Amino acid sequence: MKDKIFEQCQALFPDWADRSSADFEFDDPKGFSSFTMGIRCRVAANPPAVLYRRLAGKENAILDFATEKEVFVTLGEQGIAAHCHHYDDFCRIEAFYQGRSLNADDLFEPENLRQIADQLYRLHRLRPAGLPQQGFFELLHDKWGRLAKRVLEREISSFPANEQAMCEDLREIYSAQTRARVLGCLPQGELGFCHNDTYHGNIMKLDSGEIKLLDFEFSCLNHRAYDFANLFAETVMRHQLPDYPYFRIAEPEYGDRELGMLIGYYLDNAEFESAQAKTAAFQQLLADTRSMIMMSDYKYAMAALPLALEPIQKIRFIPYAWQRFNKFIAACEERERLS
Repeated sequence: MKDKIFEQCQALFPDWADRSSADFEFDDPKGFSSFTMGIRCRVAANPPAVLYRRLAGKENAILDFATEKEVFVTLGEQGIAAHCHHYDDFCRIEAFYQGRSLNADDLFEPENLRQIADQLYRLHRLRPAGLPQQGFFELLHDKWGRLAKRVLEREISSFPANEQAMCEDLREIYSAQTRARVLGCLPQGELGFCHNDTYHGNIMKLDSGEIKLLDFEFSCLNHRAYDFANLFAETVMRHQLPDYPYFRIAEPEYGDRELGMLIGYYLDNAEFESAQAKTAAFQQLLADTRSMIMMSDYKYAMAALPLALEPIQKIRFIPYAWQRFNKFIAACEERERLS
């Protein structure tokens, strides 16, 4: 795979044509639901680095190919996504951001939250052509539910006995009851264009200090509150534990202070008729964000199931999905008890 990717880059970039692979650094493949690889030239060249993203075979695609391409091109033109060097049916090769992905601790820094909020405000004001009219979570249930059913029913024998028991529990994830619960968790209000996967690993801090959003594959219509709720979704993960499955989902260390700071910075971009109107908008958006925190558990449970067969990361995806889905169900039951 590495050799084929390098040959394609040599054909695209004249400065790379006469160089050998020894002149480049190749990152290990990354990605929760898609394959990406960074490639950097050790010597001066144009471009100095690129990010390769595999597109073909993406069964979990939320948008069709043409619409996903339109979304990325639109975001690139607006300076929100990276410049695109090449886009075909199989892959996308884009400019490489020089910097690092945020870690969980970075989300508790006010300046980082301010820049994230500014980027989300710019993104939410866009409306790329061709977007489906259904919201993200309707599309997710319909598209990913089929994949989940295949894994949990037809491929169950691929997993050890203890995970097979989890698979049986997880079959509820694509049920009509779960779909109704998902839709019942969504706030009122108009849908807008959203990122839909704003956890810290999809945000980069450039060497210049500038914040950039990454990975727009799930971007489509949704309630904007989800982009705030999802930001802290992976801060609850505790890895490298001594016992199987070697991770757990802990209680969150964030709350209204962090969410309120993010939303406050976001609303600083907008104009209001009065301070009272801004306060009302803040309170509504904070309430909607709180109500959508549980939706990340549902989404990541769904996303994890197809990866259990061909994992990109070294993690047991069935236990991950099982923990996430149980957390979602518990939140739903508590919500129903209080209503």
